Amino acid sequence: MQNITMKILARFILYTLLTSNAFAQYTIKNPAAIPLHGTWSFALDPAEMGVKGRWYSKAVMQENRFDKVTLPHCFSADQRFEAYTGTAWYRKPFSWKTTSGKRIILHFDAAYYKTTIWLNDRKVGEHEGGYTPFHFDITDFLQDGENLLAVSVNNDTWQPGSIPGAKDNNEVNNSFMGWMNYGGLIRPVYLTAEPEIYIENVKVEATPDLEKGTAHIKTILRIRNASATTASPKATIQISKENKAVPVSWKTKSSTIAAGTTAKLEFETTLTAAQVKLWNLDSPHLYQLKAMNGGDTLATHFGIRKVEIKDVQLLLNGKPLKLAGGNRVVDYPRLGSLEPDWLIEKDFRLMKEAGMEFHRLTHYTPSEYFYDLADKYGMLIITEAGNWQLTPRQMDDEVARKNFRNQFKEMAERDWNHPSVIAYVIISLVQFPGIRYMSLEDAGKRWTKDMITYARELDPSRLYTFATMFLNRLPAKPEDEASQYVDFISTNTYGNHGKALDHIHMLYPQKPILISEWGTRADGAQELMQNFRPYSEHDFGPGEMMQAKHISDVISEIRKRPYVIGASWWTYNDYQSRFQGTNPNGYRPWGIVRPDRTLRPAYRVHQQEMAPIAIEKLGFQQGPMGEHVLHLNVTARKDFPAYAIHGYYIQAQQQRIEISSLNPGESKKVQIPVKGFDPEIDINIYKPTGFKILNETIPLK
Repeated sequence: MQNITMKILARFILYTLLTSNAFAQYTIKNPAAIPLHGTWSFALDPAEMGVKGRWYSKAVMQENRFDKVTLPHCFSADQRFEAYTGTAWYRKPFSWKTTSGKRIILHFDAAYYKTTIWLNDRKVGEHEGGYTPFHFDITDFLQDGENLLAVSVNNDTWQPGSIPGAKDNNEVNNSFMGWMNYGGLIRPVYLTAEPEIYIENVKVEATPDLEKGTAHIKTILRIRNASATTASPKATIQISKENKAVPVSWKTKSSTIAAGTTAKLEFETTLTAAQVKLWNLDSPHLYQLKAMNGGDTLATHFGIRKVEIKDVQLLLNGKPLKLAGGNRVVDYPRLGSLEPDWLIEKDFRLMKEAGMEFHRLTHYTPSEYFYDLADKYGMLIITEAGNWQLTPRQMDDEVARKNFRNQFKEMAERDWNHPSVIAYVIISLVQFPGIRYMSLEDAGKRWTKDMITYARELDPSRLYTFATMFLNRLPAKPEDEASQYVDFISTNTYGNHGKALDHIHMLYPQKPILISEWGTRADGAQELMQNFRPYSEHDFGPGEMMQAKHISDVISEIRKRPYVIGASWWTYNDYQSRFQGTNPNGYRPWGIVRPDRTLRPAYRVHQQEMAPIAIEKLGFQQGPMGEHVLHLNVTARKDFPAYAIHGYYIQAQQQRIEISSLNPGESKKVQIPVKGFDPEIDINIYKPTGFKILNETIPLK
C-alpha cells in the first residue's frame, strides 16, 4: 500500500512540474519578438473610474491596490472575478533604450473584447474584437529608461453592435451569446523592433496545375514606409523545403512608397513538377518562404494544394473526400479562454485521433498555434470571426457591419497562408426561436451577399459558407434563402437528419452539404463536473451512453447520402456558458470529452465510426511450425468518411505491418503473426503522421 501511495505521489509531483512549466508556454511566431509576459498589475474597474482617475498614469501611486497577475491572463478564470463583466486594467513598467532608425511595434495576439492602450500617460489607441491580432506603432510614445504600459480591457459583448453581441429582438434569455465572455489579455503581448521600411505582412497564393504537376506561386508583400522620405524597396524572396533552397526566378515590378504610407509589392514564379509536393491530409508537405527587404525579414510557411467544389463533392487536389469534424470551444477549467501550447497540442491529438479532421472549428478564431499543427499534421478547417445570431437590425447596422469587416480582415490576414484553412464562415446560426428565420429575411440575404463579396476581395482563394438551422425545413424555393450565395451548404441539424438532408439537397442539388453542427447532450455526470474531481472510465450515466449511440444512429443516415461532405460534432469538449439550457454547474455537457478532457464513451464510438478504415477478422490459424497467424481484411470506407489512404500501418504486438494504398471501397488482406497464448490481440491503426485512428481488440478463438 505504501509503495502504491509513493508512486501516486511521485506521479503527482511530476505532473505538477510538467504542467507548471507548460502553463508558461505560449507560442509567439515572430522569433525576434520581445515578450511582455510575466508579472503585471491588475485591477477591476466596475464603476468606470479608471480613465477619470488616470489609472494609466505614473502619477497613480496606489500600486499596492493592484493585484499581481501573469500574462497571458483571463480574469474570468479567476474564481474571484468569474462573474464579472466590465472593465479591467493592466499595468506593466519596463525599461527601454531608444534606438534611431527603428520602429517599435506593440502586438496583441488577442484581447477580449474592447481594448484601450496608454503608454507613458499618453493614449496610444483602441481596438474592438476579442479573438484577432492587432498592433500599434509606439515609437513616438517610448522614452529612455522606465516606461509604463497600461491597458484597459472590457469584456461586455452583450451590446448591440458588438461582434458577437446581445440580441435586440426582445427574446427571453437570448441576450447572452452561447459561450462565455472570457475577458483579459488572453494571448501573447510583445514588442518587435522594425526598420523604418519594413514588411508588415506577406500573403502566399500557391495554385497547382494538377495536370502538369507545376504550381504558380504569387506572393504579395505589404510594406510600410514609416520614414520621412519616399522609398523604393528592394525586396527579395526565398523558398525552401526541408531546409533546402528551392531555386526559382521571380517576376516583379519596381515600386515606390510615399513617406508614411503602405503599399503592396507582388512577386510571381512557377515551380516545376519536380519541385512540387502537394499538401494533403496524410502527406502535409510544407514550404518555407522568407521575404527580405534591407535588414528586415518576415517568414511564413505555406502548402500547395487545390480545394474546389465540383459535382456535389469537395475535392482536395482533384480527389473527392468526405470527413468528420468537431466544434472545439476554447474553454478549460481554471484557464477560461487561455490556450497554452500543451492544451492546444492535447486537443489537437484527441481530435485527430477521434477522426475529427474537417471542422467548422468554432464561432471564432482560436490561437494560431492550432492552425500551425493543422498545417503540419493535416487537417481541414473552416474558420470564422466571432459573429453569432445577429438580428435583422444588427445585420443592417453600419457599426456592426464595420466591426465584422474589421475582425474578418484581421482574421484573414493572420490565417491566409495556412493550407489547413479551406473556407470562411461569414455568419453563424442565422436563426431565432419563434417565427423569425433570419436567412430568409432580406437583411440576412443582404449580409450574406455583401460580406462574401467583401471577403472574396481579401481572399479569393477560399470557399465561403454560413451556418443555419432552419434550412432543414424551409424555404420552399432556394432563391428565398441566403444559402444561394455560398459555395457549400452548412446546416446545424439536431433531429430528423435524413429528412432534413434530403430537403436541403432538393433545394440546392448542385451544392454539397456540411453538417456544421450535430450532436446531443451527455447529461449524467453533472456532479463530477461540478466538483472537478478526476474521472475514471466508469464515471458515466445513461445520458452518456445515449450520446454514444446517437453517433452510430446518425452516421448510418449520413452514409446513405453521398452529397454530405462533412459532419462536425457539437461539441468536442464541454464548455461553460450563460445561455439557456446550461446546467446549474455552469457547463453545457455536449462534448465527447469532459471539461478536463477525460473521454466519454462517445469518444470511442466517434473514433471507430469516423476512421477511414474498417477491419474484419477472417480467421486465425496455427501454422505448420506451431506459429499462429491472424488474417484480417482491411477496407477503406467508401461511404463516410471516405478518401484515398496512403502510408497507413498496423501495430500489433510490437510489429508494424504496412497497409497498401487504398482508394475508397478497396480492400486488402493482411496477415499478422501472433506470439504467445493470449485469448485476444490489440490491433492499432496509425496514420503516416503518427496518429492512432483505430483500436480494436480481436478475439483469437
